[in-house]
Amino acid sequence: MVIKVFLASSSGSTAIKKKQQDVLGFLEALKVDYAPLDIACNEDNRMWMRENVPVEKKPTNGIPLPPQIFNEESYCGDYETFFDAKEDNAVFAFLGLPPPPGSKEAKEAEKAFILENGPVENGTVEIETVESETVENGTDDAEDEENLEAEEVEEEILDDDSLAPVKQEEAQEEVEDEEAKEEEELRQLEEEEEAPEVTEQEEEDE
Repeated sequence: MVIKVFLASSSGSTAIKKKQQDVLGFLEALKVDYAPLDIACNEDNRMWMRENVPVEKKPTNGIPLPPQIFNEESYCGDYETFFDAKEDNAVFAFLGLPPPPGSKEAKEAEKAFILENGPVENGTVEIETVESETVENGTDDAEDEENLEAEEVEEEILDDDSLAPVKQEEAQEEVEDEEAKEEEELRQLEEEEEAPEVTEQEEEDE
């Protein structure tokens, strides 16, 4: 696949020259093979470019200005769309080319592909897939464990609440038993104290 960049070598417009230099410089920096096609000196190039730029992409006067970028016969865009793609780190996608492995655009493209089509078979993606599938299906083990723990805690709280009155009654009974024991002990002590006095009085009577 050859990237075709239609240019006007003898353009008198400084803005057009700057845009053309920007596009070519960036393609060279990315090491993208391209073919510069001059529309100023070649009538065929100019006619082909004008015919193959989509109608909706042409200006109101119907004459597209350079630079115009194609991938073989497929239209990629003009300088404005190229600039937007550059800002979004999506130049290779804009050109219809696969991004170099390890590049930022390749990583972004991989993420987009996974989101759209599901994972490919490699270690990293498979792990992500398993996690995403389990979460989507509601079978995430960690979440299940958390839910079970939460239910157990709720049950314990309910059990404690239901047993609370029973425990209170038991505690009340224990207190009452202790008070009864103390009263009994006091009675016994009083009786023991009164007993000797009675015996002494009886001795005097005798």
